[in-house]
Amino acid sequence: MNIHESAEDYLETILILNERLGQVRSIDIAVELGYSKPSVSVAMKKLRENGYIDVDGGGYITLNPSGMEIAGHTYAKHKLLRKILIALGVDEKTATDEACRIEHNISDDTYNKINRYYENNMK
Repeated sequence: MNIHESAEDYLETILILNERLGQVRSIDIAVELGYSKPSVSVAMKKLRENGYIDVDGGGYITLNPSGMEIAGHTYAKHKLLRKILIALGVDEKTATDEACRIEHNISDDTYNKINRYYENNMK
């Protein structure tokens, strides 16, 4: 599946905020990411048009199955990479920031191999 890094970030943020808050609106995403409300609104429109999210009459955002698949996969990469970086001695803030950058550029094959290595050697 070919999707832009920014869309992955938005979908991942929706997932994280939903876990944390139980419901998500555009303003929550804007605050979390430090983006303007208009920028987030444009992104939500594109995600809705592409079938990744639904927005109800109250402005609450939910992930569709395709959006959930991307968000879950991206977030899984992020969590694993962050754990490994911290285990290597990287401070938590740097590990979080760098895991976010790496998660978008690592192939699924490489991620699966890192995950297998982690499961067998680092747990």
